[in-house]
Amino acid sequence: MLAAGLKGIEGKIMPPDPIEKDIYHMSEAERAKLGIESLPGCLGEALQHMQNSKLLREALGEHLFQHFLHIKKAEWNSFCSHVSDWEMENLLPIL
Repeated sequence: MLAAGLKGIEGKIMPPDPIEKDIYHMSEAERAKLGIESLPGCLGEALQHMQNSKLLREALGEHLFQHFLHIKKAEWNSFCSHVSDWEMENLLPIL
C-alpha cells in the first residue's frame, strides 16, 4: 500500500471525489455510471490481477513477486480441489 501511495504522490495522481452514497445497495449499472469498480471476488481473481501488476512487481522485486505468486496459486489450487462437508452431505447422495 505504501508503494501505491508513493506512486500516486510521485505521479501527482489526484484521488476521485468521495461518494457519499450507500454503494452496497446500488445496482451494477449505477456503480458503473459512477466509475465504481468491484474488488476481486476470490483469491483466483485477485491473482489474475496481481500477475499483471507492474507496481506490485516493482515494489516486491521480481524474485519475491514470483515466489509469492507461486505460493498463492498453490493455495488457491488447494482450496479449489477441497471437497467440503456441505458437498459431501448434499451432493454425494444424489450420485
